[in-house]
Amino acid sequence: MISFDEFDEQRSPRPDHNDFSRLLQRAVSRRGFLKTGAAFGVSAFVSGTAMHSGAARGDEAKSLLGFSSVAANSEDTITVPAGYQWHAVASWGDPLFSDGAAFDHKTRGSGASQERAVGDNTDGMKLFHLSEDEGVLATNNEYVNRGIIHPDGVNNADDVRKSKAGHGVSVYHIKRNNGKWSPVIDGKYNRRITADTPMEITGPARGHALLKTKTDATGTTSKGTWNNCGNGWTPWGTYLACEENFNGYYASSDPELSLTAEQQRYGIGHSDWGYDWYKFDDRFDLAKDPQESNRSGYVVEIDLMDPNSTPKKRSALGRFKHENAELVIADSGQVVVYMGDDERGEFLYRFISRARYKPDNMRENRELLAEGRLYVARFGEADEQLAGNGKWIELTAGKNGLDADNGFATQAEICIHSRVAASLVGATTMDRPEWVAAHPHKAEIYCCLTNNKNRGLQPNRGGDDTPVGGPNPREANLYGQIVRWRPHNGDHISDSFDWDLFVLAGNPAVHSEGLKAGSDNITADNLFNSPDGISFDPDGRLWIQTDGKYTDEGDFAGMGNNQMLCGDTGSGEVRRFLVGPKACEITGITWSQDYRTMFVGVQHPGENDNYPSSFPGGPGSTPRSTVVAISRIDGGVIGS
Repeated sequence: MISFDEFDEQRSPRPDHNDFSRLLQRAVSRRGFLKTGAAFGVSAFVSGTAMHSGAARGDEAKSLLGFSSVAANSEDTITVPAGYQWHAVASWGDPLFSDGAAFDHKTRGSGASQERAVGDNTDGMKLFHLSEDEGVLATNNEYVNRGIIHPDGVNNADDVRKSKAGHGVSVYHIKRNNGKWSPVIDGKYNRRITADTPMEITGPARGHALLKTKTDATGTTSKGTWNNCGNGWTPWGTYLACEENFNGYYASSDPELSLTAEQQRYGIGHSDWGYDWYKFDDRFDLAKDPQESNRSGYVVEIDLMDPNSTPKKRSALGRFKHENAELVIADSGQVVVYMGDDERGEFLYRFISRARYKPDNMRENRELLAEGRLYVARFGEADEQLAGNGKWIELTAGKNGLDADNGFATQAEICIHSRVAASLVGATTMDRPEWVAAHPHKAEIYCCLTNNKNRGLQPNRGGDDTPVGGPNPREANLYGQIVRWRPHNGDHISDSFDWDLFVLAGNPAVHSEGLKAGSDNITADNLFNSPDGISFDPDGRLWIQTDGKYTDEGDFAGMGNNQMLCGDTGSGEVRRFLVGPKACEITGITWSQDYRTMFVGVQHPGENDNYPSSFPGGPGSTPRSTVVAISRIDGGVIGS
């Protein structure tokens, strides 16, 4: 099964030209940039901010990383540091209700059983605490592996029902007993949100003509959420699920159907990724309901504590391939949400709420994501240390050329076609911006730029050039990097910022010098590629999860399976903490209330027939996406 990225490339190839006169070629040796300490925040940000320990950080300070590094490997299991242990919490197909059926390794279940069970391919997740030993766990179910969930192919309506039920979000009560976490069957918070769950559309796009369909003439409601990748959460207690590769689910029964420029900009085409939903549900047939696709690609806010609540699609946060949604409260009290659009050559966005957060009035806070201003990032050129400055460009109707003459008479049109608006204002094309994470003790934000084989070679889907330079310094970027920025005056609503690179992934064992060797904090002991998920713990450790090449050969020799690393952003040190099973992605992270358990997602083990897996059940069993719990044997805080 090809990846979503490969599917998009094959079905909608980029133009075979680019404006090479705008490419910035750099001949910088590995030792000429990103020296530890100098470029890792000290000179670029000149920060004396106190850390969680109460002491100022410096190169001589004790490392935040209190564990021994794990060696890279290609085994079909979870590998954690000495002194740590792990166990499976829940896997795809595990029933959440007593009327559900145990997972069937032969048939892989039915539509009815999947609607009552944990969904497939766990991704972003968050544990909402009830006590130190209990909580409500929300996990995104990004997609289903067609060849695994449908051993005999997609042949009928029930196959599609099962597929749609494998997507969405799984919400379930979990509890710790005798040191192990497991779901509470029939827990009052248990809930499956799928591609058929009713949703409400809020914000500027609500009721707009572009959102009106045959099933909803008002343009105010929609049905379902799918391909939920990363996540976010709010201080008022709601969960944010982010719709990413939504385009791969639409197709047309009419091969001659004319597609709009906007549909093509979002990767909507005549064929889908192979799910065949359109054959059994007219919502996904462009020939029958051409505007339905305008109702997907949003951040979805969910009240987990009310299983009867209706999830809300927040159009004010824009429409694109949302990776995650990192929310902070600015000094002004306004809510700021940072978001990446995960496609080669797409953009980084910021949302600022109109109203202010009220810690003493949680009910009023519930609509903070309904109204606000949307921005897109423009990064300046890099200096010799690969650092620079940048600006946030406002995407508001009537500003920056966004007017009726350019197709943006209203804010609704900007929220529905955010990519087109971002291209119009000259935003910086990025190397697949994935998860964003905000430092817990200072105004400093990090984003994984996972890779971009088209950098400097092909434009993005909208025809925007992808020049080498700024935070994207390598042509045909194989390895990825993590960019960070600090808003001026430490103010998240400032329109200007300084940026540098925390790490440039690479392989110094294969490439002895140059940018492919990576930054100086990349060594033979912590090789990785394609950083994807990132999150901070309260002590300021940056946890980095990968979704890259696991061939362990050529440019990727020595990297083994996908993994999770941990970084000390003060010193620049990076250590490998975990290695996953064969052909998996490590994604999604959350903690127990006492931070003595870490929950991590293992997605699509065995997705590649050349790297077969039987995780987590052992030889002969079906590979299943799984949430695992990791703890220290001595009961200490994870990572310390």
